[in-house]
Amino acid sequence: MKNLKEIEDIIAKAVKKVSANKENDLCRYLPGDKGGYLHHFTLKKMKEKEPSELRSLLEKFIINSDKPTRIPPKQRAARGSRKKKDQYIFSRLQLDKMINLARATGNKEIITMLAPKKSLTTCKRELIASIRQEKVDQELWNSYAEIVLSTRGEVESTTNVFATR
Repeated sequence: MKNLKEIEDIIAKAVKKVSANKENDLCRYLPGDKGGYLHHFTLKKMKEKEPSELRSLLEKFIINSDKPTRIPPKQRAARGSRKKKDQYIFSRLQLDKMINLARATGNKEIITMLAPKKSLTTCKRELIASIRQEKVDQELWNSYAEIVLSTRGEVESTTNVFATR
């Protein structure tokens, strides 16, 4: 009980010295072992399990310091920055070149894999524009037919589900 009272007094002194609102704000003045400042969960654990170590940290970095300084947070990787293995990232120019090579060889499977997916409205708009220009684009017609069939297949599968219930 004496140890707990002492650590509470030291924490109160430290909070007052740095003009903090609460105990957790002290974390930003205490260095963590892996860089950056101490995590607030670690502070709570130290308070219960290692009060002497917490006391020495508080005294060293806050109480005995003339001007306690805030420690900058640890640098973290940006969200979505993890690189996925076995995936190639192509620039738009490289992707267009690959699509053109696939068109030249007539490999429709690779074209459908690499070409960006178009919505039905976009496909209709492009098809109408090609008709107005009196140009025949077989790939555009095939993609339109494929989109229509896939949406009909989805509609038919949902109607079959409702019909069986």
